[in-house]
Amino acid sequence: MPRIVVVLPVGGAVLPVAALPALRATAQVVADTTIPEKVALAAGAVAGSPSGSDWVLLTTDLTQAPAADDLIGAPRGAALLDAAAVMDRLRSPGGCPWDAEQTHASLLPYLVEECYELYQAIEDGDGAAVREELGDVLLQVLFHARVASETESELGSRSGDPEGERSFDIDDVAADLVTKLVGRHPHVFAGSDVRARERIDTAERQEHRWEELKRAEKQRDSSVDGVPLGQPAVALAAKLISRTTRAGLPPDLLPEGPGVGERLFAAAARAKLAGDDPEAALRTAARRFADDVRAAERSARDAGLDPHALDAAAWRAHWPS
Repeated sequence: MPRIVVVLPVGGAVLPVAALPALRATAQVVADTTIPEKVALAAGAVAGSPSGSDWVLLTTDLTQAPAADDLIGAPRGAALLDAAAVMDRLRSPGGCPWDAEQTHASLLPYLVEECYELYQAIEDGDGAAVREELGDVLLQVLFHARVASETESELGSRSGDPEGERSFDIDDVAADLVTKLVGRHPHVFAGSDVRARERIDTAERQEHRWEELKRAEKQRDSSVDGVPLGQPAVALAAKLISRTTRAGLPPDLLPEGPGVGERLFAAAARAKLAGDDPEAALRTAARRFADDVRAAERSARDAGLDPHALDAAAWRAHWPS
């Protein structure tokens, strides 16, 4: 008979469904010290170490498990349970004092910073950095959800919405996301009858349908309702242009005039209407400019000049061609 190791997520509270047949068919089911007593009891396991050639070991630490014939791991996404468990531990008594003091408001700078670091990692095409920064963004989701599970007075007082005062946790956040994704993809989740599904055969059609369903769901009165006004100005202009042109607003009604703001908006509008992303284009140009500045300063330094005291002629002489 086989020797089987079953790896549970950190905390050991979730048993993989795939392990049930092995638990039923094996006489010796053992749980190591990483498994909570109530979980071991529910699985019919005894505490200790496995022996012989026919056993199932429950553990959360594969590195400490003995050699086995088969390994049953947690299903895809189970590591998210580990992340939630770690976050709970940090905010619980005996955890981290700094983490315990944070609020929704105090975490805002980190939320913005981590999103931009992820944005830059994607721009740079750095896969390792993208993986790391995605984790940092996930941390912000877990952190805010954990704070919300303890108290919602902060959000309730800011929004003035009595409904906002109810606490929620990471499971509520995930459940709402699942409901939203399923509801806005009726062509995918309409059941087994293919004939009953909507026909969505292009990404463009799905984008339009998403907005239709979102507008009906949120009962919005305007095509620009729900556009986050706190985003960078060029991205904000692009989003407003996208929403209003999709609503049929003729391009000649977009802002224009002699002012700096109107001229910048007009430039963003031209780019968006041409199918470009003005925010990404401007970021690319800005980062290229920063690289050129650094290159000119390095060249000047190599020539024996002080890069912090260059005149116009020196800048031109060392500017990358």
